[in-house]
Amino acid sequence: MISVHVYEVRPRKNHRGVDLISDALPFGRLWYAEPNAASNAVGYTMHRSRSHDAVIRVYDAAGNVIETHEHAGDFREP
Repeated sequence: MISVHVYEVRPRKNHRGVDLISDALPFGRLWYAEPNAASNAVGYTMHRSRSHDAVIRVYDAAGNVIETHEHAGDFREP
């Protein structure tokens, strides 16, 4: 059985960065506040999901999906 983890990158309500949200994260969410917050969150997720398949959805402030990334895990056990 192949499990796919879903990650969401959502703008914070206070307009100070983005939240990376997923049940696959140890604490449920991470906060990014740099100028490239969304792309840094996507990069972290792609790095973290090297061993499993992942779907990354980036949302705008209105709650619409503006980007979707599908990542196939590179490392598989024989």
